[in-house]
Amino acid sequence: MRVVTLLPSATEIVYALGMEPVGVSHECDYPPAAREQPSVNRSRVDPEASSGEINEQVAEAESGDGVYAIDREALAALDPDVVITQGVCDVCAVDHVQVAEAVADLGLDAEVLTLDVHSLDDLFDSIHRVGAAIGRDEEATGLVATLRERVAAVETTAARAEATPTVAVLDWLDPVMVAGHWIPEMVEMAGGAYGMAERGAHSRPREWDEVREYDPDVLVAAPCGFDIAQTRENLADLTERPGFDDLSAVREGRAFVMDGHHYVNRSGPRLVDTLEFLAALVHPELFDAPPRDAVQAFSTLRA
Repeated sequence: MRVVTLLPSATEIVYALGMEPVGVSHECDYPPAAREQPSVNRSRVDPEASSGEINEQVAEAESGDGVYAIDREALAALDPDVVITQGVCDVCAVDHVQVAEAVADLGLDAEVLTLDVHSLDDLFDSIHRVGAAIGRDEEATGLVATLRERVAAVETTAARAEATPTVAVLDWLDPVMVAGHWIPEMVEMAGGAYGMAERGAHSRPREWDEVREYDPDVLVAAPCGFDIAQTRENLADLTERPGFDDLSAVREGRAFVMDGHHYVNRSGPRLVDTLEFLAALVHPELFDAPPRDAVQAFSTLRA
């Protein structure tokens, strides 16, 4: 079975099911072995630019040929049986329509499997679908069972909390965007209230005054595609906004940066890690602190 994965979350799923893809996207970096596989696409956006510059580049790319380009020669050489892509966000990974067109034009005898995850149940369903497509049904069943047990453990512990802190998770800084999709559900599972987006809703830009009015008890900055170091380089996009230091989360030392690239923005098995990290930020009295390579406090990054 020759599998090509065109988004990091699918790559993580395939590896977790015991198979190594023959080709991946340019962003696939986990597990580390994924970095050694050939890339079959490229981005027209500079990932090292500032958040504002990236936003402008994305807008320009979307009005042109799109954010991503498929290396059709590389895809044809790999001759896959299955190509896994996504339908969640044209900015996050190569679009499924573009992939289907490339497979058809190249005359490849390959199934195009499109993942469209907006919740944890969608993730678990996607794991089963990938397992069925690559002949790993039993492994998929076992993985989903383990992940569901961990989710249940978080919910059971969070139910003991005496308070329900309000939470805002930002998955872009300039402009400010409030995270949607799986994040509202996960915050609620972790014992928090998420008042700026509905479960399953798309992330979208918000006026900074809306965030100030909401005044969350816990604030998490997790820009899409940014690790902690890159978020720190762009931290002024938040900290220099009017009233930032007056937010309850900032005054109470409950403003954090999370590795958005690995934990918040990719809908793979490690979303359950993210749930556990969020639970620790919402209810530190009930959960162990998350690792520093995943989450750091604003106060330490601004020092």
